[in-house]
Amino acid sequence: MKRAKKVVEQANVSKDQKEKTSTTAESNIEAPTQSVGKEKQFLTLKQTGEQNWYVIHTYSGYEEQVSESLKQRIESMNMEDRVFDIIVPKEKQIEIKNGKRKTVEKKIFPGYVFVDMIVTDDSWYVVRNTPNVTGFIGFGVRPTPVSKEEIDRIKKRMGVEEPKYQIDLRQHDLVKITDGALKGFEGKVEEVDHGKGKVKVLVNMFGRETPVNLDFLQVKKV
Repeated sequence: MKRAKKVVEQANVSKDQKEKTSTTAESNIEAPTQSVGKEKQFLTLKQTGEQNWYVIHTYSGYEEQVSESLKQRIESMNMEDRVFDIIVPKEKQIEIKNGKRKTVEKKIFPGYVFVDMIVTDDSWYVVRNTPNVTGFIGFGVRPTPVSKEEIDRIKKRMGVEEPKYQIDLRQHDLVKITDGALKGFEGKVEEVDHGKGKVKVLVNMFGRETPVNLDFLQVKKV
């Protein structure tokens, strides 16, 4: 009799353990489903309803082509009320070629185009599927807006009429001449004129140091 009672108790314990295991398993199955649902909802939430500047990545060298293609797509697909402006940020820089200085325009962010827009499913599709666009800068399918302060700084940089000289040279620095009649010679910096973008370099010629006035783009640090 005692043995039969013991068997029944063991059976009940086993049954309780199975029920607990089943309940635990069911709760574990529901959790991932809820997580996946939230993640899917987060990744597809592209609409913000706010006008902001966004950055798209393009193949290098296709920035201008992307800008023109996007302008045409906006007009043909009636997106003027959602995509307002497109810029390829550029600034003026000074170059030395064949001993002559010239001012040229160069891209500030090669491979990137800035778009002023309201992100919706439709506008996102029009911009993202423009030829030579590889994607928006952001998390998943959610573009990250650029702050107004950053855009103001970029536009200010674009609007500078005269390029500034950025001379990373100091007195006594050793430099090599990269352009002009003395190309290949080395010397020592004696003076730096930040206002005119000029440097005076002492070059050893015929056993004596000779001062030579050069454009700062004609030399580089050794």
